[in-house]
Amino acid sequence: MITRNGRTAAFGTALTLTRAGITALRAKAPGGPARWERENYAGRTVELYAGPAAAVGAALGAARTHRGAGFAVLVAGACGAYDDVAGAGDPRRGFRAHLGALRDGEVTSGAVKLFGISAAGLVAGAMLKERAFDKLFAGVVIAGTAHFVNLVDVRPGRAAGAVLALGAPGLLRDGTAGRLSAVAMGAAAAVLPDDLGERAMIGDTGAHALGAALGTAIAAGNGRAGLVAHAAALVAATVYGDKVSEAARSLG
Repeated sequence: MITRNGRTAAFGTALTLTRAGITALRAKAPGGPARWERENYAGRTVELYAGPAAAVGAALGAARTHRGAGFAVLVAGACGAYDDVAGAGDPRRGFRAHLGALRDGEVTSGAVKLFGISAAGLVAGAMLKERAFDKLFAGVVIAGTAHFVNLVDVRPGRAAGAVLALGAPGLLRDGTAGRLSAVAMGAAAAVLPDDLGERAMIGDTGAHALGAALGTAIAAGNGRAGLVAHAAALVAATVYGDKVSEAARSLG
């Protein structure tokens, strides 16, 4: 059984790794600091170190508990990073737009992200659960949670705050679920101050990675009924993604 100390250690490991990653990137940014700057919604210049640092910190922390979870978080972060770079100038938003482009023969960064994170979620779900039905729905939960956290990443602190709020109940669980919840929350806590202070943004890289970490915790901690309920809620959130983002935008 993983004790409360195990959850504390998981939280501290993810937090420390994420902060260390931010510090390292600030000290020696690949390509120079200018490549790691972007204007946020308010026109303020913010840094982008927090996203990759959170993805690596959460992936390493999750892998210490479960290899499949670490894999899902790493792939989600990588797909988000690809979209941050390749899709930076693409005005299309939402899966419908990207799937429409795919039908016309164009493979957008959003489509790569959709299929990449979905595949990683299914792999992780298959490693977390024993029965085929549960494996499938665990994969939906992992990928859906990664997407949900990205949907609410529309203002400073929304995504990291959502991970902290939604991950907290998982700390009451023993075993893999409790530890993975602690990992997701530790990485989110590491980036929240800079994100809220509008000194940094986590981008798709950090939002998808944090969401995948939270999703693995939810998947690990629920049986069939819980998986189905969470999957249904996440599919609904995806269908009404614009409304979810607008609600997150209006908070505060």
